[in-house]
Amino acid sequence: MNGVLKAGVVMVLAASLLAQTKTATKKRPSQPVDADVQAMKDAVAAQQQQIQALQQQLQQTNQQLQQTSQQFQTTQQQLQQAQQAAADAQQKAAAVESEAAHKDSLDQLNSKLADLQTTLTNNALTEQEQQKRFSGLEDTLGRFRWTGDVRVRGEDFFQNYSGCPNCADRNRARVRIRFGFEGKLNEDFNAGVALATGSLGDPTTTNETLTNFFDRKTIGLDRGYITYNPVAHKWLSLTGGKFAYQWQRTQITGDPDINPEGFSERFSKDFTSTPIVKNLNLNFMQLFYSEASGTGGVYNGHDSFAVGGQVGGKLELTKFWTMTPSFLVLNWRYPDAILNTNFFATQATSTNSTSVVDSSGKVVSFPVPGEGPGCSTPSSSGLQSSQSCAFSPNGMTNATFVDASTGKLRFLSGFLYADVILNNQFKTGWSRLPINLLLEYENNLNASEHPFDFTVKGAVADPGTATRTDLGKQSHVYYADISIGQQKKRGDIQAGYAFLRHEQDATIASFNESDQRAPSNILQHRVYALWRIRQNTTAALTWWHGRTLDPFLQNATLAPSLQVSDPSKAHYLAPGQSEPWLNRLQFDLIYTF
Repeated sequence: MNGVLKAGVVMVLAASLLAQTKTATKKRPSQPVDADVQAMKDAVAAQQQQIQALQQQLQQTNQQLQQTSQQFQTTQQQLQQAQQAAADAQQKAAAVESEAAHKDSLDQLNSKLADLQTTLTNNALTEQEQQKRFSGLEDTLGRFRWTGDVRVRGEDFFQNYSGCPNCADRNRARVRIRFGFEGKLNEDFNAGVALATGSLGDPTTTNETLTNFFDRKTIGLDRGYITYNPVAHKWLSLTGGKFAYQWQRTQITGDPDINPEGFSERFSKDFTSTPIVKNLNLNFMQLFYSEASGTGGVYNGHDSFAVGGQVGGKLELTKFWTMTPSFLVLNWRYPDAILNTNFFATQATSTNSTSVVDSSGKVVSFPVPGEGPGCSTPSSSGLQSSQSCAFSPNGMTNATFVDASTGKLRFLSGFLYADVILNNQFKTGWSRLPINLLLEYENNLNASEHPFDFTVKGAVADPGTATRTDLGKQSHVYYADISIGQQKKRGDIQAGYAFLRHEQDATIASFNESDQRAPSNILQHRVYALWRIRQNTTAALTWWHGRTLDPFLQNATLAPSLQVSDPSKAHYLAPGQSEPWLNRLQFDLIYTF
């Protein structure tokens, strides 16, 4: 519309201008050309002023039209609001009428609604309380870490040789279950509890053999400890209770399944600025293994314990070679209690008897306990079933004698371990295939000279007489273990070989590795391989190949046909002949969580 008006105005002005021009020309035909041009300019200027005046009027007209349109829209909105208000008023009126008609029903509904609100409020409060309890329990459990494993094992024994009719192959299946948790009690204290299968009287194994007509297997407390490790002093760690080894060790000084009891103090300092020394640590231990109730007994009421210390560290000798050295001294006090244990407290996984030489040189027998309380007492010993027993879960191979003054069984040697370990790791071109080399030398500083040996008349274990022969000290252990690979990630493979030469009185036989040929007086080879199938599942194969180091020593572990009580029926070994090798194969599947 505005465009049409503008076009019309322009046309009118153009026609008017043309007419004025013609009129001016007619009236002044005789005037000069310049005067005509000036007249035309004046006319054009007058017309432009008229055009501007008309444009201003047009703008004012447009503004008035816009205001009129806005007023129309406002009026329309007010009308719609009025219509909506009228509708709301009608609905309220209808609601009021309905409320008046159904007042009684509304009162009942209001009452029920109030009851429902009360119930919902109570439920909400109860839910809040339960959430608080669950949150507290979750916070408590969140501070702990669950640990454990399940191992299923197939195991075979082979010791065949000419003239050994009793050396039949042995096959068995075993299971091991361990379960526990450990975590922070607060900023400065940690704690842990663990349960494990295994005979309650044999701390050297947590295995249970699948036998005894599907009976239930024993589960006992394997660990229970508290550790003080303050945040302000990370270098300090104090542990008390029944705990895992806190110091570097191998199976030489204690079976891996043993969790010692007592107290341990560790002082450790890490170094980042030094090029070679990365850690120095000092460990002390006080271990209690036999508490004497009252007076009497072997030591007139003295408790049996072990005290010692270890100094160790970590050295980065090159960027490819890391060494973890350690030196341990451990003194076992009053160890003869091991040979004179209350039979109710002594349970073991084997039942047999062993022979000793008393102070007069006579060979006698003493009982070794079987599974459960009680002793297997040979009739030749003359002992009663309630007599004390020797604690020897895997056989007693240390030298012993009968004290003439007390009639008690005694160790020939005392036990003061001096143990050196050099644990080395060498990096290779493959991060998952490091080379691991562990070297260990252990010497019993309190070992005694062995003044006797069985008379060798072509037979082993002839219980007739004994000869006084100086055999020197049986006090040393030499151990080496080399492997390649690791067990950290899924798909990792590790394979290795270990060699052990363990003399008779180097360590206490009662606490040594339970899987080797004998606790001491052995020559042992071990070949092993592990494959981490999944992050929490490992398959393992181990071959133990061992024999008694000196079969003519007292309490030596011998093949079955060499242990008969009647020498006339024994398989004789010629002087210097060795016991046949025992092969033990273990196939393991281990699930860890």
